[in-house]
Amino acid sequence: MAAFLLIVAAVLSRVLPHPAWLNFTAVGGALLYFGARRPLRQIWIPVAALAATDFYLTAFFYSYPFHFSDYLLTWAWYAAVVALGFVLLSKKTTVSRVAAGVVVAPTSFFLITNFAAWVGQPQIYPPNLAGLMLSYTAGLPFYRNDVLSTAVVAAMAFGLPALARQMAQRHQVASA
Repeated sequence: MAAFLLIVAAVLSRVLPHPAWLNFTAVGGALLYFGARRPLRQIWIPVAALAATDFYLTAFFYSYPFHFSDYLLTWAWYAAVVALGFVLLSKKTTVSRVAAGVVVAPTSFFLITNFAAWVGQPQIYPPNLAGLMLSYTAGLPFYRNDVLSTAVVAAMAFGLPALARQMAQRHQVASA
């Protein structure tokens, strides 16, 4: 149930109004947690929820034309992060494994989407090394916030239940 609630939180973190400087979304942490706690055959659930969010934000919030092909890479990334959570965290969840997921998820999004922006927008980014570096430089503020938000959500999602279990075990030992 918690995995589904985190996907709802990820959707809400994208659609609810918030200051532009905050740029905090629960997407990365929620996808990692979903992958760690749900069967891989349910991968379509968070991907569909976030794809619907992409459609809503593009077509209705920003009033831009929606092109399916513009989002295929993002949707593949959603699925890949769920799969990463499954492979990395479903059998054994440790602080170092969660930390690895927290680094890999936003870093892969940053590298892939900024490269795609460089390739797909030659009117903004020149098709040379300087243009590629410009694309990555433009994405740095978003990357920083993505790492932070993924870390906060993953720490809460994986850490709070572990802390509660540890406190319950200590209470049992103290009561015995």
